[in-house]
Parts: sequence; C-alpha cells; structure tokens
Amino acid sequence: QLQLVESGGGLVQPGGSLRLSCVASGFSLDYHVIGWFRQAPGKEREGVSCISRSGGTTMYADSVKGRFTISRDNAKNTVYLQMNSLKAEDTAVYYCAAIYGTTCPKVRYDHWGQGTQVTVSS
Repeated sequence: QLQLVESGGGLVQPGGSLRLSCVASGFSLDYHVIGWFRQAPGKEREGVSCISRSGGTTMYADSVKGRFTISRDNAKNTVYLQMNSLKAEDTAVYYCAAIYGTTCPKVRYDHWGQGTQVTVSS
C-alpha cells in the first residue's frame, strides 16, 4: 500500500521552530517530486514548498520564504520541512504530497499524507 505519513507537528510559541517529516512506505521517493501544503480553518489549501527529485530545485511560497527549508533524504525515504520563526498565521494542517517526476512545482500530486497539525500560539 502506497502511503505518506507526516509527523512533527505540535504546539509552538511564536518565533519557535518545528521540523516536519514526511515518510513514504510502499514506494520509493527517489523518483518523485514532493510538495508540502497547508490548510488553515476556513481557508483553501495552499502550496508551501516543493522539492525536485534530485533536491537541486526548491520552491517556496512568498509567505514562508526565508523561514522554511525543504530537504530530502532519499536513503531514508523522507522529506523534511524545517520551519523557523513561526507565526500565528502559520497555524494549519500540513500535508505532504508526491508525484512521479523530475522538477517542481507540479499542478497535480498523486499521493497525499493524512496531515499533521501545526499550531503557533502563545
């Protein structure tokens, strides 16, 4: 069964940091582009970041540029999202997604995780 599982979410104070992980099972991430998305209550899902198959290309939404860093460890079949200087407006459920391919961004993803909650509050 092809599955993506996110972890690392939680409650953090403004200015704090979290590192989200996205682990794949049932398939290898080696040949996949990976995206991170988030959805806040009452808002549409938005793209946060993506990383190419090789890791050589990364992209970020303007709202997180300079604060978030996406990376991948294909040997561990895992993609990470390091989130620093967190703000209240970063509060959302964060999802990772994968699609077979080389470069990002992508307009469609085939595999999605179940999401992990990130809450930024004092």
